[in-house]
Amino acid sequence: MVTDGSPAESNEGSPLVQIRSLLPGLARAEQRVANIVLADPAAISRQSITEVAEAAGTSETTVTRFCKAIGVGGYPDLRIALAADTARTSTRDRELGSDIAPDDDVAQIISKIGYTDAKAVEETAGQLDPEALEALVAAVAAARRVDIYGVGASAFVAQDLQQKLHRIGLTGFAWSDTHAALTSAAVLGPADVAIGISHTGATAETVEALREARRRGATTAALTNFARSPITETADHVLTTAVRETTYRSGAMSSRIGQLTVIDCLFVGVAQRHLDQTKAALEATYEAVAGHRLGSRPDRRRHKEP
Repeated sequence: MVTDGSPAESNEGSPLVQIRSLLPGLARAEQRVANIVLADPAAISRQSITEVAEAAGTSETTVTRFCKAIGVGGYPDLRIALAADTARTSTRDRELGSDIAPDDDVAQIISKIGYTDAKAVEETAGQLDPEALEALVAAVAAARRVDIYGVGASAFVAQDLQQKLHRIGLTGFAWSDTHAALTSAAVLGPADVAIGISHTGATAETVEALREARRRGATTAALTNFARSPITETADHVLTTAVRETTYRSGAMSSRIGQLTVIDCLFVGVAQRHLDQTKAALEATYEAVAGHRLGSRPDRRRHKEP
């Protein structure tokens, strides 16, 4: 089963999460509408379709087309959704959710980053498609081996998944070098799984490796922030994050928070399917490194659960 994980087909959540996820795949005129909505959703919830069209420099038809593209029936439905979303958000939340200002002090920076990171986890979990996750859990649990592709910040997330899989005795390899990723993908087959991690979904090296893995018959999956990005075109399963970029926190910084949330969900799901093996492997790996913890004595009753 192909599970694309697009917001319109998964759990309903904030319309702003859906808009941000679909933004790169929208037509240019629709993107202008999206940017108007994202800039001030509370104001849009009170404006007519004509006012929004004029502000975006487009037509009412385009606004209607934009609404359908993000999974709402029409402009009246969008206004209702935005009004409800605004009502759920307190004044303090709106303040902390704003961009970091050049004159913010350290305390404000801490508060805003803490809020943004917590929000990334909350919104990622809220829109994550359980069916898409379940399908990938089943594929990984049954796989002969798992290849994980990611470059830049996504490479660290790929390494985290590799470490988690190895910790419970499953075979996984994280590749950040293009040549290594491609040569590894070339020897995969139907018994294997390949996972590409890319915040933008447009990282050429990751997309290329995932495409090669699929060509060789492997089950493929993508983890991205954008449900209509190039990487999703070569993935059997798509899992999405819901991460916002700000002036000081590019996708490379903030994407890891959402990606690691999804990776944790994937890992626990796989570990559940190998519960006896998982318990034995966690016990063995904990004991193997226990002697390298200064001033502590291993407690063998701990770390038996994933």
